[in-house]
Amino acid sequence: MIKNFYTLLLAVVFFVASCSESVNQTVLEDKPVKGVIGSNGMVVTAHPLASQVGLDILKQGGTAFDAAIAVQYALAVVLPKAGNIGGGGFMVYRTAEGETGALDFREKAPGKGHKDMYLDADKNVIDTLSKKGHLAVGVPGTVAGMDEAFNKLGTLPFEKLIQPSIDLAKNGFILTEYEASLLNRFQKSFREINTHEIYLLQDEDYVEGDSIYHKDLALTLERIRDNGKDGFYKGETADLIEKEMKKGGGIISKEDLASYEAKWRDPIEVTYKDDYKIISMPPSSSGGVALAQLMLGSESYDFKGMGLLSAKSIHLMTELQRRVYADRSTHLGDMDYYDVPVEMLIDRNYLAERFSTISMDTATPSQEVKAGSVEAIESFETTHFSIVDKQGNAVSITTTLNSYYGCKVMVEGAGFFLNNEMDDFSVKPGVANQFGLVGAEANSIQPGKRMLSSMTPTIVEKDGKLFMVVGTPGGSTIITNVYQVVLYAIEHDLTMQEAVDAKKMHSQWLPDRVIVEAGIDSLTLDTLKLMGHEIREIQQIGRIEAIMVQEDGSFEGAADVTRTGDATALGY
Repeated sequence: MIKNFYTLLLAVVFFVASCSESVNQTVLEDKPVKGVIGSNGMVVTAHPLASQVGLDILKQGGTAFDAAIAVQYALAVVLPKAGNIGGGGFMVYRTAEGETGALDFREKAPGKGHKDMYLDADKNVIDTLSKKGHLAVGVPGTVAGMDEAFNKLGTLPFEKLIQPSIDLAKNGFILTEYEASLLNRFQKSFREINTHEIYLLQDEDYVEGDSIYHKDLALTLERIRDNGKDGFYKGETADLIEKEMKKGGGIISKEDLASYEAKWRDPIEVTYKDDYKIISMPPSSSGGVALAQLMLGSESYDFKGMGLLSAKSIHLMTELQRRVYADRSTHLGDMDYYDVPVEMLIDRNYLAERFSTISMDTATPSQEVKAGSVEAIESFETTHFSIVDKQGNAVSITTTLNSYYGCKVMVEGAGFFLNNEMDDFSVKPGVANQFGLVGAEANSIQPGKRMLSSMTPTIVEKDGKLFMVVGTPGGSTIITNVYQVVLYAIEHDLTMQEAVDAKKMHSQWLPDRVIVEAGIDSLTLDTLKLMGHEIREIQQIGRIEAIMVQEDGSFEGAADVTRTGDATALGY
């Protein structure tokens, strides 16, 4: 009798929630909201000055690839919490002629790195050792990545691309309220972790409107301007990095720096419902494989009929995500060190079997997907930018230091923060990293190996033509954010801005809960709880920066202005 009562209650709640969500969706469709429109090019980044640098390059006749290199270096100056030359990232591109490619400039483990380097004598993980300080640093890849991108795709002189960033660092710029608040928030960490008094320390709080100068960073950028990647991986900058490592007990050597190379890879490409092609990042990022699995798993379901952010659609996305993240934990790592079964993971027959246990009425406990136990910490400290030029060349780049300001160590005399990407390895199989992601032997630490990532720079084609450029920061939520934006745009006919602004959810196998952005209908959440889901509300998930090609060939740039940050879309 009780069981029948709850079944009836669930059905009633489903009906009422569906009616509510249908009304909300209709209102959204009746009043479309669009982002910035440009006919000759579009740049969407996390900072207005970086967007302006990119737009200026486009106006000077540069391509999207030229603008991307200029933006990357500009973000290293104006967005030190995530933009970087002391970290790494990934690039996916598509030329106007339809050629696609992917560039892996992810950091690598130092030559002295080993799988037990963060464990004590009893093989237990030493807390924070892979997150804070000099031992947490992977060999940076950003400068080598930009060098590769320029050599293959650049058209303007390199000096022209990097000079705006040198000027910003040397002449100073005005702090936004957001960046001022972050500098204030981490003053204590800067003091505790650095072995010298870094120039960003001050007794009074930073405030919006303060001028900030990066004199040491300007000199570092000038060495890169004059000597290419050798201006970073060799010579004075390499000497400064090695000296910093020795002071703080780090293990990166000049040999590690000199031997670093970015790597071109074939992107992950899958067709969605015949009309769309998803082009994304292969391992050492898990993003492209996981996104492909989610999109292919979504093909068989009527998301449009379920309604945007309905209980049914959130439930289904959760069930798909749990299985995909379990696969991520088991199978994904650096392809140069581990035989990642990419073809199997994106095979439709494999996925049909993988998703066959999904019930549309009840939640599947994560322990039944795969055994394990972990608590998650969500984090959003990466940055992404999307660029399209008037010829139709498109580039999607996600780059990071991992945590805010990475390991919090600034290289003395060089003016930039170092990453803490070593935490993205499985420091011990079955133990979660700071994003709650569990790894296995596929992602164990080995000298020269790239750590696994969730970064998902993505380009989408429609009917063989450029349709969307998209990506986001968000730690473990990056994959699910990109998935939802692509799905929302395709299945619910949303504008780019609407898809970016729409509320997001996230589930990652473990912990066994669904994270949702505050503001999703309470009746929907009650329905999900009745289905067996544990719900946790947080203020924001991700900061998507995206571009959509309109029917008339113009570009809609959608900066994520509804969430915290300084995201800016600029077109012309």
